[in-house]
Amino acid sequence: MIRIRPYIDSDQSDVLSWCSDEKTFYKWTAGVLGDYPMTAEKFGKTAEIMRFTAIDEDKPVGFFTLRNPGKKTNELRFGFVIVNPEKRGKGTGRQMIALGLKFVFDIYCAEKATIAVLETNTPAFRCYLSAGFCETGVKEEYSINGKTFCAVEMEYKKPYNNCVV
Repeated sequence: MIRIRPYIDSDQSDVLSWCSDEKTFYKWTAGVLGDYPMTAEKFGKTAEIMRFTAIDEDKPVGFFTLRNPGKKTNELRFGFVIVNPEKRGKGTGRQMIALGLKFVFDIYCAEKATIAVLETNTPAFRCYLSAGFCETGVKEEYSINGKTFCAVEMEYKKPYNNCVV
């Protein structure tokens, strides 16, 4: 059973090991953390946002972040989503995102969650669709190694009001 918990420093070696090639690095970071290869220093830039680790029987199997885009406190944006390569294609990513959505809506009480995915990252796009995200029509551009890549923004709106005010 997949669970999520706050990221702890001992998760770093697992998370960084999942990003062992340039293609995976840029799919994961869209160049936001700098150029390949991934280093602990570059990964440390994620420390200022909410970081989560997905675990299966206490072993890390995935990682993602959540942050407020701009000053919007009614929205959380997923980022830096990655799954252990041995667990990809088995529903682990969808389960991890579903648990992240529970946090977004039930704990943080946001109105919606968003995510951006590179158009070339078809497996991730399909994962987010299967988790219930829909395209917003907004596109974002990222410059990676001198080339421009387009990312599709997706959103998941709060399905119910489960927060006490």
